Amino acid sequence: MKELTLKSVIQVADFNELTDQERELVEQAKASTYNSYAPYSHFHVGAAILLKNGVIVPGCNQENAAFPSGLCAERSALFAAGAQYPDQPVLMLAIAVRDSKGEFLAEPASPCGSCRQVIIETETRFQQPVRILLYGTSHTYIMDGIQQLMPLSFTKL
Repeated sequence: MKELTLKSVIQVADFNELTDQERELVEQAKASTYNSYAPYSHFHVGAAILLKNGVIVPGCNQENAAFPSGLCAERSALFAAGAQYPDQPVLMLAIAVRDSKGEFLAEPASPCGSCRQVIIETETRFQQPVRILLYGTSHTYIMDGIQQLMPLSFTKL
């Protein structure tokens, strides 16, 4: 039997170390948390994606009493972009989360498995990685593609 070792490269940066464009996208994700509808989890997630044409598309989680009928912030932004700008590649995705007290999390939160799969499909569709920024007040995680979070992924055959 052999052992397979997988390696993920995740940069850890202070907010002020981000580029102007990255800071703007994180701020949009933070602002999107205020549009979140999260009466059950009280976990307010905001996302913002930057398209190749320069448009920023926001998203936020929308919960529903009939779980799992709600939708995560990442998917709401990606699906809105796909509906409005179907030919525009996604360059970057920023995610921010506020807790039940209304405060942004100190540690970044990562996308759920379903969102990771949708990000994989987005990268596959446009044949390029999506830069991912996971915001926390103590630092931001930066990844050049979803492979860093999901190295053994399911894609079209």
